[in-house]
Amino acid sequence: MTLGVVMLVHTAFDRAEQMIRHWADAGCPVVVHVDRNVGQATHDAFVAALADLADVSFGRRYRGEWGMWGLIAASQAASRQLLDRYPQIQHVYLASGACLPLRPIAELKAYLAARPDTDFIESVTTGDVKWTVGGLDRERFTLRFPFSWKRQRQLFDGYVRLQRLLRVRRQIPAGITPHLGSQWWCLTRQTLTAILNDPRRAAFDTYFRQVWIPDECYYQTLARLHTRRLESRSLTLAKFDFPGKPHIFYDDHAELLARSGCFVARKIWPQAKALYHRFPSGSQADLEPHTGTIDRIFAQAVDRRTSGRRGLYMQSRFPFMERENGFTAVPYTVLQGFDAIIPDLAGWVTAQTGVVAHGHLFATDKAHFAGGAAIYRGGLSDNARLRDYNPKMFLTNLVWNSRDRHQCFQFGPADSQAIKWMLARDAQASIWVVTGGWAVSLFRSGKPASVVRSEAARLQQVESRFISALQSPDARSRRHIMTLAEFLGSPVDVLQAITDDMAGHRATALVQPPVMVDLDGFAAFLQDLKNQGMHPYLAGDFAHGNKMKSLRPQPRKAYVIGKK
Repeated sequence: MTLGVVMLVHTAFDRAEQMIRHWADAGCPVVVHVDRNVGQATHDAFVAALADLADVSFGRRYRGEWGMWGLIAASQAASRQLLDRYPQIQHVYLASGACLPLRPIAELKAYLAARPDTDFIESVTTGDVKWTVGGLDRERFTLRFPFSWKRQRQLFDGYVRLQRLLRVRRQIPAGITPHLGSQWWCLTRQTLTAILNDPRRAAFDTYFRQVWIPDECYYQTLARLHTRRLESRSLTLAKFDFPGKPHIFYDDHAELLARSGCFVARKIWPQAKALYHRFPSGSQADLEPHTGTIDRIFAQAVDRRTSGRRGLYMQSRFPFMERENGFTAVPYTVLQGFDAIIPDLAGWVTAQTGVVAHGHLFATDKAHFAGGAAIYRGGLSDNARLRDYNPKMFLTNLVWNSRDRHQCFQFGPADSQAIKWMLARDAQASIWVVTGGWAVSLFRSGKPASVVRSEAARLQQVESRFISALQSPDARSRRHIMTLAEFLGSPVDVLQAITDDMAGHRATALVQPPVMVDLDGFAAFLQDLKNQGMHPYLAGDFAHGNKMKSLRPQPRKAYVIGKK
């Protein structure tokens, strides 16, 4: 009889009884602490159920409220009772009713017998390791916390603010350096006895009584004073989720727990019948406890919860702004201004690259899906009201549900602009803009400059604001901005760059450049706008009288190296 167990129980008494019997059957005396919040009838029935076990006893009851002193008082009293009754015990293991041994207790006893002077307790300083999650680090040792964080939250927060305002600083007892760690420890008899019999224990208890969450620092700090050899790790596998709450293990964690090699795991769901049936598993006598695999999986889970998959929203991040891992899942292309010059832009893009080329998805009348579809993948409707209810999620869902094929759509100043900042900030977006393309549409309408002047001014202002968004410091998209005049100077080069960007390794030289609109008289139209007092500067510089009739770019001549 070299190992004794102190067990804290407050719920799931049927599972707690099962675990107590398991420890007792392995020859480990157990002192049980039942939370004082548990009703007397439940307590008495629990005691009666274990009356047949000679080496199981019950300690004095305390109120074990989270973050308060009661948990330390309970473990102190139970440890004293265990040490006094069983002088042959060499190690004391602190467990809970939700702990489940993963390996035979005999292996744990042999492991401890081979390390008779070693204390296993996680113990780190706040300055060296960021151990806490969403709580207080150094201040938990320099402020007072007489109020319950759970039951008296307003008093708790108010008293903390008051102490900060008054610059209150508690004096840490001389000779100790505060340490933090998991509350689930396994200490040698020598170390635990020294802590309980320390001549300064009254002063230490008075100090730690008003430290926040003392069960995470009391033994972790005092063990450093008395240990002969301390390994800063727990033999109990206890993981915490992102907000800092204990992770609960379910039946589908069985293989993960088996690979850990740990002796004990918590917190086990009481209804995890498969886990309670499977563990403790067969002999793993030569296996050193290691949590590397579990740590990596939990790190991935935290990353998935906090960052998520690109372009996929979930409850932990939506609808909070700036907490998405990218607005969209995969790269996509936005073309602005090109359709005014190339009438069959969508058809030509699809034929040249094989991508899905939509029309104006954010047009005021409806979403113009590829092929004129009324319903697109993911059940997206072309109805403008439905789209504009949440245009950001409309685009996110479109890209996510179509991520097997590159998506391309057209955009312009005549469209709804609610999406402009998302486009500017989305690193997945490749945006090609020919500024002033709207002037071509107005020119081809056949209306005189005096009639379309106000509309031209409005469209230019809208486009200017979009360009400003694309050029803002917050922009993350890949932006390619040129004036209409610059595009018309070398259209084949620009179109080749666009198809290369969309098609990637499948890109080939342009076989059939697209047919472009007849722009004869366009320069004169721009001059008329200027004469009307509207300066279409976004279109670029066009010399008056330029002849641009029947524009159709020719393919670039191919050259073969080494041949003339």
